[in-house]
Amino acid sequence: MDRAQDSETPYADLGPDTILDAVAALGMVPSGHLLALNSYENRVYQIGIDDATTGGTFVVAKFYRPGRWDDDTILEEHEFALELAAAEIPVVPPLVLIPPGGDSARSLHRHAGYRFALFERRGGRAPELTSPEHLQWLGRFLARMHQLGGTRRFVHRPRLTVDHFGHASLAFLRECGLVSLEVADNYFDAAARVLEEVERGFAACGPLREIRLHGDCHPGNILWTDAGPHFVDLDDCLQGPAIQDLWMLLSGDRQHMEGQLGELMKGYRDFADFDPLELHLVESLRALRLIHYSAWLARRWGDPAFPQHFPWFNTPRYWEDQMVTLREQLERLAAPPLKLD
Repeated sequence: MDRAQDSETPYADLGPDTILDAVAALGMVPSGHLLALNSYENRVYQIGIDDATTGGTFVVAKFYRPGRWDDDTILEEHEFALELAAAEIPVVPPLVLIPPGGDSARSLHRHAGYRFALFERRGGRAPELTSPEHLQWLGRFLARMHQLGGTRRFVHRPRLTVDHFGHASLAFLRECGLVSLEVADNYFDAAARVLEEVERGFAACGPLREIRLHGDCHPGNILWTDAGPHFVDLDDCLQGPAIQDLWMLLSGDRQHMEGQLGELMKGYRDFADFDPLELHLVESLRALRLIHYSAWLARRWGDPAFPQHFPWFNTPRYWEDQMVTLREQLERLAAPPLKLD
């Protein structure tokens, strides 16, 4: 049985013994090496494995946050990752294992009320987003991912909509009581005005082609080696327009972003078409992420890891800065879309 979904401390019982026992239950022999990796939504650990053949190796174990996704939603993430890997698109998929005494291979496992998956450990460094070579390389692989992602739809994963990421997030912030009273009226006014402009932006684009996406394709989820990039952490994969996997790779002023976009597209268009109408959504998607991120922190504030690692949240200064950022975002939303040659 899974742990209670409404627990504010969902990982309270996930100690080292439980983690290592979970891996051992799959027939592996942990060496005792255990390193917590940088993850807050889930809990992720690098675990040493005794291996007589290689002299030792490592796996990465991801323990899913109880109550966030149901099994079907997690398995759809796994299926997408495995489908991409089978097509030689560089993602890190879950290991498919037959537990001792089991009768079938699976990617999602249970131990002590937690659901978890194991992954091969793959290292790497951050991509150089000032490098035309890196950007073109990323463009080629994202185009291949999107080509495969467009062959069918997700059934259980979320869709990228203004209601889900914008209005639902803002409604939660209004109700949670964490927005500082000194700035609450101004913050909510700015957020509401931003969402009005985002709605107009989506409406002006009309129906866009939606495909299966990585969904959270920021530079921290891309690792680079001499062999090129590989993508990690499909925990937020969803159905939406292709631009969602591209805009987070753009930064700096308008001229800089247009230059990065041009290099990405040099690689992307080698494998897939891109609808330039989607460029009208870049600032709308940025706005949705701003509001959704604040709501995510608020939703997780009862988890002791969040006050520890995000001490600046839930302070008047944080909400004042967010209000200013949203007002600046209104100006971005009013500007013409990025140009693409």
